[in-house]
Amino acid sequence: MNVSRDSRPAAAAPPTEQQAPTPSLRQRLTELRGPGVRPRALDARALAALASNPGCRRRALLDGAGVDKTALAQALGSPASYGQSRFALARGNSFEARVKADGGADLLRLLHERLRPGTPAPEDGEVAVPDLSAAGPEGRAARTALALREATEEGGWTLLDHPMLAVEVAGSPAYVEPDAVVVHPDGGWTVVEIKSFPMIDGVADAAKVGAAARQAAVYVLALEKVAGHVTARTGRPAEVRDRVLLVCPKDFSNLPTAAAVDIRKQLATTRRQLARLTRIEEIAAALPPRTTFDLRLADDGTTATRPAGELAAAVEAVGATYAPECLAACELAFHCRKRSREDGAVESLGRSVRGELGTLHTIGEVLTAAAPCGPSPGDAPEDPAADALRRAAALRAEALAAAPVADGAAADPVRDADGAGAAQGRQEPRCH
Repeated sequence: MNVSRDSRPAAAAPPTEQQAPTPSLRQRLTELRGPGVRPRALDARALAALASNPGCRRRALLDGAGVDKTALAQALGSPASYGQSRFALARGNSFEARVKADGGADLLRLLHERLRPGTPAPEDGEVAVPDLSAAGPEGRAARTALALREATEEGGWTLLDHPMLAVEVAGSPAYVEPDAVVVHPDGGWTVVEIKSFPMIDGVADAAKVGAAARQAAVYVLALEKVAGHVTARTGRPAEVRDRVLLVCPKDFSNLPTAAAVDIRKQLATTRRQLARLTRIEEIAAALPPRTTFDLRLADDGTTATRPAGELAAAVEAVGATYAPECLAACELAFHCRKRSREDGAVESLGRSVRGELGTLHTIGEVLTAAAPCGPSPGDAPEDPAADALRRAAALRAEALAAAPVADGAAADPVRDADGAGAAQGRQEPRCH
């Protein structure tokens, strides 16, 4: 389940119909990475996270240029503290090999039980498993498109193991690799996601299932373009199913079980969000001259020699849209959170709070708007959010003033000051 970003022009492969970057854009992306630095391969989880935050130009540019965000965060002094362990990766690879053993017999059995009940099951030796090997991601994408066309024309069962698909992200081609794609005799195509988290009594963790559905939505979008080309070339409808097969270990064993997952909601969201991504060339054109994210690695290939201040200035030259959800999806999240807190941005409080506060952009503005020295709640407000904050602050003050003080409780200096002021005839509201 990997995503590869390649800044070279895609090979002539009509089924993918992806627009290759222009030579000037390829040169600019190379300058951003640094001379001699190869583009960083992305996993499907990162691409789904990119689609979930389309307003973040920083991530779009860094991912589009293939910058190693993990090494960049380490050099900035805000390393990411998450990721799969090598033991989890080894367990996942072992489970996937078991599911696909014997020509994918268990996989096809589970797919037939969950998605094709009441129809004849594929017999032994009836499932074709074509060879998809080719040179480079462009060649593998073209070979996958050819295999899908041949399988649809033949009208039998076909299992494509780790096919390569092309998808356009921010105006640049990326190559995604699902675990498997199954072609049905009726011309339907089904995406298969194999995960190592368990299904206990037929139920898996909802958050993990949602993440798998978002990844599968990217694969379905990539397959839809290929399906349109296959239909035009063969005259036989090729339909990409919006229900994917999720295969997981059963209970606490290593035996596979599966469930059909409806991804129509994730598919619509991902399609809309990817369409909203600002094109990479527009973001790169707005950068100051000679901006680069080159770490200037030492001879060991891992130690960054470039000053952290220069790197921070280059990163800050690209606008970011931080949200707490980024902490589970982006390597630069800790750096962006630190900057957001230093600036007092309300985005650090969450997207729902950001949406409620309207034109108030900083926590300082929020506190000022909530101060009781502002316009009275009945006056016509300039901002509905500020009026709501003042009303909430007034209600809180009334509730605290009406609360009785228990015997022996410590005196409240704020309330005592208000009481003393009232006794002296001062009625002015206090501002903090």
